[in-house]
Amino acid sequence: MPIFNRKERLDTSQVDDRRGQRRLGMPGGLAAGGGGLGLILTLVAVLLFGGNILDPSSGGGLGGLGALDGETTGNSTLSENCQTGADAAEREDCAMVAYVNSIQRFWTDEYAQGGRVYTEAKTTFFAGQTQTGCGLASSAVGPFYCPPDGRVYIDLGFFDELRDRFGAAGGDFAPAYVLAHEYGHHIQNLRGTLAQIGDDREGPESAGVRSELQADCFAGVWANNASGVGVIARLTPTDIADGIDAARAVGDDRIQERLEGQVNEERWTHGSAEQRQRWFTTGYDSGDPDDCDTFSGEI
Repeated sequence: MPIFNRKERLDTSQVDDRRGQRRLGMPGGLAAGGGGLGLILTLVAVLLFGGNILDPSSGGGLGGLGALDGETTGNSTLSENCQTGADAAEREDCAMVAYVNSIQRFWTDEYAQGGRVYTEAKTTFFAGQTQTGCGLASSAVGPFYCPPDGRVYIDLGFFDELRDRFGAAGGDFAPAYVLAHEYGHHIQNLRGTLAQIGDDREGPESAGVRSELQADCFAGVWANNASGVGVIARLTPTDIADGIDAARAVGDDRIQERLEGQVNEERWTHGSAEQRQRWFTTGYDSGDPDDCDTFSGEI
């Protein structure tokens, strides 16, 4: 786990905690268009790492997930429990707040250096299901970024699934890596990149795969710059190795081999294990977002 500045204040206003909301009519599964193994592969890919398949422009979307009873939040509890870096070292939810703060601090500074203003994106903690700008979402989707409302959504139980069911936790740094990847999609949204993808979302050279690999690269850029900025005092070599391992574990080829025993590149949505770890490493080695151009040439 990263070494936190124990006295640094955490900003819980960047997180919306909906874990205490009540739910009605929760069904047994996820309802989405299509079916068959292709859908299963897509859902497992997102479960293992997340993405932005809830973007309405993708032609996807979720439905039939039941109704929410009210909108109770736990931000008062989060602000009481997560006040400093010392709390981040002791509690998973506080560590997530610290990662969000660090990631957005980096991008705020990066934008300012270019004379621009970074628009913050809230992260929403939820349990089971929640309403989003992309529709009603289930925790089965995994962490994701929703372009219409500009938010990152995550059920913290996702990391238990990653560790216990898939054996691809990537160590204690996995949550930071996942969040940094999702905020990479936020940067793409601010730049207008996501709006240009259209229906080109599958295949080894698709715009969808290129966008996911760029988000991996942006995650590596943040990791390079995280030490000594705000609440994170230092990332250890183990943290970086864990990030690379997590990237490898969630490659499309690894997921397909696990489920089918064979690889079909034409159904790739996120990139291979080798590509994902290479682009994270590219971002980490460089520390410069300008070196994350996955849309030119071969990937």
